[in-house]
Amino acid sequence: MERVNKGAVCVTGGAGYFASWLIKSLLERGYTVRTTVRSDYRQVSHLKSLPEASGNKLQVFIADLERPESFAAVIDGCIGVFHVAHPIIDFTRKTEEPHDKMINTSIEGGIGVLKACLRTKTVKKVIYTSSAAAAVFISNKKDVEEINEKMWSDIDTLQKTGKWYPLSKTLTERAMFEFAEQHGFELVSVVPSMIVGQFLSSSLPFSLKISQALVLGTREQYNLLSTLKNAVHIDDAASAHIFLFECPNATGRYICSSSDITIHDIAKFVSTKYPDLQLPTG
Repeated sequence: MERVNKGAVCVTGGAGYFASWLIKSLLERGYTVRTTVRSDYRQVSHLKSLPEASGNKLQVFIADLERPESFAAVIDGCIGVFHVAHPIIDFTRKTEEPHDKMINTSIEGGIGVLKACLRTKTVKKVIYTSSAAAAVFISNKKDVEEINEKMWSDIDTLQKTGKWYPLSKTLTERAMFEFAEQHGFELVSVVPSMIVGQFLSSSLPFSLKISQALVLGTREQYNLLSTLKNAVHIDDAASAHIFLFECPNATGRYICSSSDITIHDIAKFVSTKYPDLQLPTG
């Protein structure tokens, strides 16, 4: 029996780890998907090869957060938008990143997507993929038993400590909610912890490199990364996005995370999944 078409939605940043899995999930649920990639990104075969992408159910467009107006034509006619795209950050560089440009591009790109949605008159809701980084860096964290949706990372703390990615996520999410409130637009943000699980692209996603480093990395990497106590499976993260899009009462922010995980949990998983892998000791 032919699947019922639920309508067209846009997923920004479609070549990325989570966005590509979200596209797969949306196609499986009967949506037609329009997705965007940067002009310098040509590797989209992992998207085109999806079984559900045949018959023009998936369309790939060129758009860039540095040119927010480039999203207008893609979004026009869509019933919803999943804004996943974020400026690329090279975490391996030792030199200081051009963080001002990254932050401004993220904010202006997010607002540009919302403006495009307003102009179309067809978009019913926007789902923004934020990050736990926009909630966990609070000044009085030691006095807090549990992080909730009302908590925001402290801007001054992020600036003083040079945490530019959390800062960009926090400022972008705040700016998008302010814009949506001013214009009476329906915006929901998903605040996921570290996303782990299967991936479609040919290269290993950054979040999976982090989880690998917790087990296989140096002591320095472990000390740096072992504070990441929570994770969420990519299937659950994608399902949460789609559920919130389809839920008429969804509003505001929603944390998406599993229970706490430890280095021992990850090590147990890796040793079970890859029994021949030699893990470091000591």
